Parts: sequence; C-alpha cells; structure tokens
Amino acid sequence: MPASWSRRAVLGRSVALLSIGVVVRPAMAADYKFRQFHNQAASSPLHRRLVEMWATIGAETNGRVQAEVFAENAGLPGSDPAALKMLISGELDFFTLMGGILGQAVPVAEVQQVPFAFRTAADAHAAADGALGAYLREEMAAKGIHGFPVGAFDNGMRQTSSTSKRIADPKDFEGLRIRLPAGQMFTDAFRALDAEPVTINVNGIYQALKEGKVDAQENPLAVNEVFKLYEVQKHLAMTNHMWSGFNLMANGALWQKLPEDIQAVIERNAAKYVRAQRDDQGRFNTSLRTTLAERGMVFNEVEPSRFRARMAPVYAAWRERLGSKCWTLLESHVGRLG
Repeated sequence: MPASWSRRAVLGRSVALLSIGVVVRPAMAADYKFRQFHNQAASSPLHRRLVEMWATIGAETNGRVQAEVFAENAGLPGSDPAALKMLISGELDFFTLMGGILGQAVPVAEVQQVPFAFRTAADAHAAADGALGAYLREEMAAKGIHGFPVGAFDNGMRQTSSTSKRIADPKDFEGLRIRLPAGQMFTDAFRALDAEPVTINVNGIYQALKEGKVDAQENPLAVNEVFKLYEVQKHLAMTNHMWSGFNLMANGALWQKLPEDIQAVIERNAAKYVRAQRDDQGRFNTSLRTTLAERGMVFNEVEPSRFRARMAPVYAAWRERLGSKCWTLLESHVGRLG
C-alpha cells in the first residue's frame, strides 16, 4: 500500500467568464493528504475532535493539508496492532493508540498502564504532558514514530463490568474470564488477581460477551456506552484500576519531511483539540454513571487499596522491565509504588 500523502503543484489559472461578469478560481489541490486511524466509534468524542482538528489544520494551511479520519481503524483486520505496524512502515500517516498496545513496538509505553498508579485521569494527563511523556516521545522517535508534546487524548479511568457476577473484592476475580486488550501489563495485572485473561480487539467485545466467551471486560465507562455493552452486561464495579488514553502519533519519516510551518500548525492544533477532547471525555464518563444505571447496569464502589496490595509482584517485575529511569519518572508523578 503506498504512502497516502504527496506533494502536488497547484494547477490552472483563474478563468474569467466575462459574459456574465463572474471570475471562477479553480479549487486549490492539497499539497499533503493524510489518513488518520483510531479505534473508537464514529459517535465518540475522540472521532469528533479529530475531525475538527484536521478541518482546522486544513483551514489554517489554506487547504495545503487534507486528512480523512477513519473510525474503528476503517475495519482493518488485526485492528490496533496491525495499524501500528502500518504506521511504523509508512503505510499509515497518523494514528491514536493506548500505551499498552504501543508497548509492542515501544516497550516503555506500557508505563501508561501501570495498575493503580494514576488515581485520576487528570493525574495521567499531567504525566503525559510532563517529563514522563517527553521520555516516551524520545523512545517513540527511536522506533520511527513521532509523538506530540500535548498528544494524549483521554479515554478515562478503567472500570470492570461483568455479565452476572458483582466485583467487590480481589477474590471476585478468581477464575473470571475477562476480556483484555493486547498488552502484557494488562495480562500481568489481572493474573495477579487470579483472573483468566482473554485478548480480544475492542470491536469484538460485544460479541464475545454475548456468546459467553468471556464473563467480564474492563474499560472506561464511555466504551460501555459507545459499543452498547450494557445490552450484554449487568454489573459495573468502579475499580479505577488503570488510566487509558490515545496517544496521537505520526509516521516519523513523514513528519521529518513536512515543512516547519505545517508541523507548527499540526502541533498547535493537536494540543488544542487534545485538551478539548479531555474535557469532553471527562464529562462524558461522569454523566454515564446516570445513563448506564438507567439502562439497567448496577454500579458498586470498591476499596482500591485491597486490589493495589495484590500488585506488589507486578510492580517489582515492571520496575525492572521498564528500567529505572522510566520508573523513577512515573513515581515522580504518582508517588512510590510497591
């Protein structure tokens, strides 16, 4: 598949239609055409803000930049992992992806999914915009990926929902078949709770729950709403066990070839729309406590400290795996872990 952007000359001249007194100017062809993938539904705040972001970039560059945004990764077989490979190879221009899956190519990105590290989404945003985020972008660049200084869109704190079993204590996870995204941090965290992890792409969660292939799943509340998981789930535990976001990325080689003025417009608007989407997503997740309850889901709170106590071996293993620099930067934001 060829790269989807190319430099084009502006063709044609103005045509004067003197007979009716109208001057018609041909539409300016875009110099750069991009494709932007993300894994959320077209109804999501992420999709809406990405569409707005690229429309604004197009306007501010006088039409030199044009981008098409594809929800749910345009139905790509293999979903996020496949799209990540395309981004690195140059077959895809822009992509948003959570750290846990980005870790397949950039191992330290899994730090964004350390369980019970970030207490709130705002804590995670501060880390992503700060020293930890700067370090991750350095590691991404080494793998051919360009990250953005303010580039972490929000998904929210992750909660646990199940079809028939209320989750209130760590023992409730024992033997529970729970759907997880690809990512070793997720697997390690839930194995520490004695659950049985099952990896399924986000667009397959509904069917897996409906067919009984899994008993539970974990995601921010927005995913329960956008993918209509309330139709096949009943119990929702506010475990707040991880933060989840979407890192905005570009193919590194493509980015380096862009003129500085185009880069500046994209980076400025990325920051603007990332912040707007964070606000959107925060309000959306908060409002869904009421909405999902009205749809029949039964909520319960949990005591995080009882779950966090089971994470000691996970912290020890990942402190070594991520490296002292990465772990120290994480703890500078969240406090000592383990």
